[in-house]
Amino acid sequence: MDTGHEVIRAQLRHLDGSPGVYRMLDVESRVLYVGKARNLKARVSSYARPTGHSPRIERMISETASMMFLTTATETEALLLEQNLIKQLKPKFNVLLRDDKSFPNILVAKDHAFPQIKKHRGAKTEKGAYYGPFASAGAVNRTLNQLQKVFLLRNCTDATFETRTRPCLLYQIKRCSAPCVGHISEADYGALVGDAERFLQGRSTKVQAQLAEQMQAASEAMEFERAAALRDRIRAMTAVQTTQGINPRSTPEADVMALHMEGGQACVQVFFIRAGQNWGNRDYYPRLGGAESPAEVLQAFVAQFYSTKEPPRLVLLSDDIEDREIMEELLTEAAGRKVEVNVPQRGEKAELVAGALRNARESLARKMSESAAQSKLLKGLAEAFDLAGPPRRIEIYDNSHIQGTNAVGGMVVMGPDGWVKSQYRKFNIKGEELTPGDDFGMMKEVLSRRFKRLLKEDPDRQSEAWPDLLLIDGGAGQVSAVAEIMAELGVEDVPFIGVAKGIDRDAGKEEFHRTGQRPMALRHNDPVLYFIQRMRDEAHRFAIGTHRAKRAKAMTATPLDEVPGVGATRKRALLAHFGSAKAVSRAALADLKAVEGISEGLAQKIYDFFHEKG
Repeated sequence: MDTGHEVIRAQLRHLDGSPGVYRMLDVESRVLYVGKARNLKARVSSYARPTGHSPRIERMISETASMMFLTTATETEALLLEQNLIKQLKPKFNVLLRDDKSFPNILVAKDHAFPQIKKHRGAKTEKGAYYGPFASAGAVNRTLNQLQKVFLLRNCTDATFETRTRPCLLYQIKRCSAPCVGHISEADYGALVGDAERFLQGRSTKVQAQLAEQMQAASEAMEFERAAALRDRIRAMTAVQTTQGINPRSTPEADVMALHMEGGQACVQVFFIRAGQNWGNRDYYPRLGGAESPAEVLQAFVAQFYSTKEPPRLVLLSDDIEDREIMEELLTEAAGRKVEVNVPQRGEKAELVAGALRNARESLARKMSESAAQSKLLKGLAEAFDLAGPPRRIEIYDNSHIQGTNAVGGMVVMGPDGWVKSQYRKFNIKGEELTPGDDFGMMKEVLSRRFKRLLKEDPDRQSEAWPDLLLIDGGAGQVSAVAEIMAELGVEDVPFIGVAKGIDRDAGKEEFHRTGQRPMALRHNDPVLYFIQRMRDEAHRFAIGTHRAKRAKAMTATPLDEVPGVGATRKRALLAHFGSAKAVSRAALADLKAVEGISEGLAQKIYDFFHEKG
């Protein structure tokens, strides 16, 4: 099959000057590159020229065997389609944002007389006021911790709130006003909620002034205990502002993005400024396709970053991007309001970008240092176990259960850049024929489900989802179970190692088991041994955490969870009215209809559900 400039030149007769998206494919029809163009014919003709290309583009052209095209009505649509295709297809010559998690928010719930304040991640379906995004769960938790000290708002669930008969520990340590047992009126609690929201909206000066006035009045009235409590709240509020580090005066809302590139790698540092406060920062390491310019990298990053997130009113960049006006148009359309993209040269905004750039430079230096150490460990692992080469993807498996109940399997992933947390997977053990506590059977089920899915989704093993090495928590028995299931599936070229505690089960004396070979051990102070222990411990932590979450959910489950149409709010209303799920199951139809929020039709469904079962 022909490749190169001639193949691209042959496409020109089918194109006109429409905007759109083009894909370059190799001889096996794998997508090499996705690009967008204001004028498809002009853009593609630039690739048809035999000279004047960077080494990266020249290599891409030389591998191109065919092309695909999609025309769009506008260039903005083309930009959006381009980034969606890049995220979906992950072409090797494109810049790719690898970490695309949602960000946490603070939610002040509004479906209760005494609103709860809590961390929230995901779709904003709950009734209430959302404040964010925060860069990480840690940034949210720190802010929530201080907000509890300042505003004394509850963070317990509504179910816990309804069942309390005396104040919890948070009241004792002055982090909650104990509305659950009537220690504060609804009006006074509402005033605290209003103060908390004003603070989260950036109007903290007014709140602090009010607290100072109340403290002075309490002191003059010789209510020294109340004055001391108000003083502690003012100090806690000051602590929130101090830990934020950056509190810009003239930039109430912005995302600050700074790019640093070095040694073929890139780091983009993002600072979240909301309500005139710094709500955390996060670093990203986009995958580069070759020798891209800063403008190309930052443009791809911004478009992919906001494809699933709401943009703020202002985006500050360290480098200009190729299509700033089109990007502004795309983000404005997504947000439903004006969004401005700027590259500031002076003033406070330039200082914010400079600070983010310094962080990006330092983060990339640390990352490159860690990558070098990681590369050395992966090489040492390959040498220790006679692997074909340093593994690029290691999957580590562990199971967790208590006497066979709430059994789960956990898979964590290690790669050249460290933990790949977006690839972690949990497996609810479903095998009904398994004997409780059958660890071998559980591992068989987990590996069977994992590799059956891999074989179905990628039988040709073209993706990066296929592991180069499996680490199994267990000894010879576990290794035999894994060997059996892998042989059944016909996957016999993926090496696996069982990691077992030694005879006296002391950490540091692990034995390693492989099919058809005698158990072996590594030197007590071998860095590769510590590396394997760290991977095994992470799999253990993840499996136990997943098991605990499943067990906790099972402990709070009620038959009401199975009734169609009964969600969390209606379940809460039924339990509050009748006192228990058992009482609901025994209730007469007329009594069910009397519950607030339960319609006549739903009451009939609930009644039929329990009485048909009986």
